Amino acid sequence: MMMTTQRILDLVAAAAASLDEDLVLLLHEANELYQQGLQDLHRSTAARLGGLATAELLAAADTAGMPCAASQDRNEVILLLAMTEWEMTPAAMAYAEMAEDAARRGVCLIPED
Repeated sequence: MMMTTQRILDLVAAAAASLDEDLVLLLHEANELYQQGLQDLHRSTAARLGGLATAELLAAADTAGMPCAASQDRNEVILLLAMTEWEMTPAAMAYAEMAEDAARRGVCLIPED
């Protein structure tokens, strides 16, 4: 995860001085790293929490500030917990800042129709 974080931070730094197509390329690479980081954390969260009883899993979600219904799918709860944890990482926060800055400059990864 440290390499992902450092690379995203490097991309954020480079994005500040980049324009248009160069910014799109940087944003695309950062997005791929963001997704990879989330997937890695999801796998480790699933391994860490997968053995918990449903009640314990729901209590962990409640503690994380995202109460879930007892009927909610366990895998979905684990994914939500991973996403909550991921969003607090320096890599995710830096990517969000980069994407917001790019959007303010009219650049995003969603192609125009």
